[in-house]
Amino acid sequence: MPVSVFDLHLNAYEAYDVGRVPFVVDIVAFFRINDSNMAAQRVESFRELEGQLLAIVQGAVRTILASHDIDRIMLERSIYGEQFTEAVKDQLVSWGVVPVKNIELMDIRDAEGNYVVHNIMEKKKSLIEMESRREVAENIKNAEIAEIDAKRERDIRDEQAQQAVGEREAEKIKVVGIANENAQQEIKEQQRITKEKEMAVIQVNDVKRAEITKEMNIVKADEDKISTILRAEGNLEAKKKEAEGIKVEGIARADAEKAMQLAPVEAQIALAREIGENQGYQTYLLGIEGIDANKAVGLQQAEALKVSDVKIIANTGDPVSGMTNVMDLFSSKGGTDLAAMLEGLSQTENGQALLRKFGINLGPAVNDDAAA
Repeated sequence: MPVSVFDLHLNAYEAYDVGRVPFVVDIVAFFRINDSNMAAQRVESFRELEGQLLAIVQGAVRTILASHDIDRIMLERSIYGEQFTEAVKDQLVSWGVVPVKNIELMDIRDAEGNYVVHNIMEKKKSLIEMESRREVAENIKNAEIAEIDAKRERDIRDEQAQQAVGEREAEKIKVVGIANENAQQEIKEQQRITKEKEMAVIQVNDVKRAEITKEMNIVKADEDKISTILRAEGNLEAKKKEAEGIKVEGIARADAEKAMQLAPVEAQIALAREIGENQGYQTYLLGIEGIDANKAVGLQQAEALKVSDVKIIANTGDPVSGMTNVMDLFSSKGGTDLAAMLEGLSQTENGQALLRKFGINLGPAVNDDAAA
């Protein structure tokens, strides 16, 4: 016994419908052995099993087809395969076999010398053709009616469209006119508003300009005031700085002059301090200074004696012990000697004449005798 699926073909099987109309069918069935022991008990070979299963299928096909009309069988072929399968399922259990899929009704055709199926098909064809022509005619009529209706509706729509166009044109002219009037009114209104706004802007500009001018004048006045104050403060500060500079410069000049004047004094003080503390150096300096002084005095006396018209009359034993230098004339000794000299001059005529040359008035002139 095979373990795989196997098929059975019932070809050119002559059957009848419920009206005993003969026809031929081709059937195909697919089975599988479910219980091989049971199958082996019922038949001796697989071929015998196939014969038994084919007889079962033939009985189910014949019974079911005989209870229906050929027209229905041809139209509803697929449902009969399910009926065939349900009819043989219970019987197959006793053989250890189960159907794998529904039994299929492959073909229905006329038996030899019979034209039932052919006529049915022709009738179906003619019916289909009639229905087709009817539907075509109906479709043509409907198409023509539809065209007429479409034309009428198109004409109506054209008239309506023309009317609508005219109405719309009139409405458009009306709307345009109204819109133009409204536009002119709005333009005039906008012009008025614009003019008012321009006047308001001009007014605002004038006010702003006046305010700006006022603020500028205030700012300028403040700037002039601040500038004047700053200039005055600057001049005052400059004067103060100049005065301070002059003061500092004067103090510095005075300090400098004081320092210049004090420098030799301090040097002399320092020199004097040094000289005062050094006896030998003092003696040396005194000697040097005495020599320089005597030299200068001698030179000056020589120069004075050279240009003077002085006669020295010494009434001592020698000239040296009488008057040693010109400066003796201005000493006590010289004064005494000078008085004596004047007295002596006044005793002579020549002396009196000399004294008169110097503006000394001696009184009446003495005579020669008295002078003698």
